[in-house]
Amino acid sequence: MTEAINDQLVFITGESATGKSASLMNIRNQDRWMYLNCESGKRLPFKNNFDSYTITDPYDVYSAIAAASEGNDYDGVIIDTVTFLMEMFESKYIIGSENGQAAWGAYQQFFKNLMQVHVAGSPKSFIFLGHTRTEYDDASLTNRTAVPVKGALKNNGLEAYFSTVVSTKKIALKDLEDGDPELLHITPQDEALGFKHVFQTQLTKQTVGDRIRSPMGMFTREQTFMDNDAQLLLDHLQAYYS
Repeated sequence: MTEAINDQLVFITGESATGKSASLMNIRNQDRWMYLNCESGKRLPFKNNFDSYTITDPYDVYSAIAAASEGNDYDGVIIDTVTFLMEMFESKYIIGSENGQAAWGAYQQFFKNLMQVHVAGSPKSFIFLGHTRTEYDDASLTNRTAVPVKGALKNNGLEAYFSTVVSTKKIALKDLEDGDPELLHITPQDEALGFKHVFQTQLTKQTVGDRIRSPMGMFTREQTFMDNDAQLLLDHLQAYYS
């Protein structure tokens, strides 16, 4: 058992090139964050001081979290991305396996242990990043957007393990006019482009098929879109729970 629930556990999801990795740029005290690169060592799109490690075996994430959780050297752990982490597990431990059923069972248990044992048992903050995929659902006649995962995990989705899930979007400035100025800041570059990279924090009628979620009352209607700034998001969570 752990003594408390981790309030600093967020899942940043979105399509490629919508600002997931860029949202990490303003993280404070970057040298006190362990950055676990699961995308073949691909560099972040900005200079940084994260304590970075390239993951080549999914199970190394377990030991990395354990190391980060001991002592006071780290404030948090970033996993970029859980999508590639699960694909790595499939490539390394399922493809070519002599017992496919057992291998897929291990795939499911790997993620469950990651969240329910290693993350839940750590006092550190966690930021997970994940790529989304949109598919049309004939039954509901709507688009369903989620972080893709295989096996039995697909039933509930990876998002079910997080209380706060935001989605990165590119939104036209005309659709951001009613935003909260405390969380949404329009820069000269945004004005030049005519759009802004944002976090979407709650559902709209255009995105009812997304798996965005947050505790009730965490975000107002005016805060549906905010800067794609992971530190600003963590600060907002801290203010909400304090």
